Amino acid sequence: MKTISGRWSAAPGAVTLIDAHHHLWDLEANRYPFLSDQPEPHFFLGPYDALRRDYLPADYLRDCEAHNVLTTVHCEAEMDRSRQVAETEWLTGISARFGFPGAIVAHAWFHTADAEEIIAAQAQFPLVRGIRSKPVTALRPDAATPGAPGTMQDDDWLRGFALLEKYGLSWDLRVPFWHLVEAAAVARQFPRVPIVLNHTGFPWDRSEEGLAAWRRAMEVLAREPNVHVKVSEFGLKDSAWEYESNRRVVTDAIAIFGIERCMFASNFPVAGLRIDYDTLVRSLDRMLGDRSPADRDRFFWKNAAAFYRLDV
Repeated sequence: MKTISGRWSAAPGAVTLIDAHHHLWDLEANRYPFLSDQPEPHFFLGPYDALRRDYLPADYLRDCEAHNVLTTVHCEAEMDRSRQVAETEWLTGISARFGFPGAIVAHAWFHTADAEEIIAAQAQFPLVRGIRSKPVTALRPDAATPGAPGTMQDDDWLRGFALLEKYGLSWDLRVPFWHLVEAAAVARQFPRVPIVLNHTGFPWDRSEEGLAAWRRAMEVLAREPNVHVKVSEFGLKDSAWEYESNRRVVTDAIAIFGIERCMFASNFPVAGLRIDYDTLVRSLDRMLGDRSPADRDRFFWKNAAAFYRLDV
């Protein structure tokens, strides 16, 4: 197998992996409002000045150099929404030049009048495997407005979502855990659309009550066989990255979904606000210490290869 760096490391601790979720951005070539304009006031990790710089293939290769990265999946990075297809075109050029990403999760709104036009345009790119379209969500569990425009109960949103099956695309689901029951209803309504939950469902509340609520919601979502999960992004707004707390989340997520539906993802450079890439990978590898080699391969690369139809 080949790696994106062109080198193979046999060093102790080097993990063979597919990174199922990362971002690249060029602030000179493209506009990313949350990076170039006013900071996002509700960013889930708090202040993020360290992200407001270019993050290009050379940066990613430097971050992941201790490990054998077979290929990657680029998830849309909130580029100017008037240029959604332009982001995919830019990334296609990046892949042709650097050999990665091997797949793209592009952006399209589901509830807008031009939903099919954008989804059809994105589907024309050979690297596009899915769409990430964030539904309207609430900042806290008691503030949800089900049925509002752009939510997962909005008829326009559901009509747009149905286009994923028509164009053979998956959905990257990114919502706080208090919306996972709603997402399960969508998955049940569209059983032939592959869905992958981003960032372990954001278990932000690490109190016993908060973790119990997260687990209940994850269990409801996991009942839908078309849903997978990216075991990623454990960063918290006001806390350092803590191994034991995150090990508990990882262990529970794998127990709920089963190893066959879990995949590694770095969420770099965003996760880099709390942890470096090497420590992240080694920590996840350590958390899976009692798993068989076959299970570890599923988690670190085989499941992602199957879900995103990657040839490695």
